[in-house]
Amino acid sequence: MSNAIPAPAAPEIAVPSIPVAQITPWALFFGLLAVLALFFISADQGAVSLPAGTAIHEWVHDGRHLLGFPCH
Repeated sequence: MSNAIPAPAAPEIAVPSIPVAQITPWALFFGLLAVLALFFISADQGAVSLPAGTAIHEWVHDGRHLLGFPCH
């Protein structure tokens, strides 16, 4: 005779479904934010600079090198 206690049953985990209509605005927002960040990190060299000067270039200078964008 064994005194083994039976293991409790594993609870079922319900995964909620999120409709695409609720995800789409957030995906667009973060996608545009990512494109804007990529523009300022990669393309803002002065030729297509939105603000005048080199302030943005200096702010993202180390990030440019980290991501492999040449800037010198």
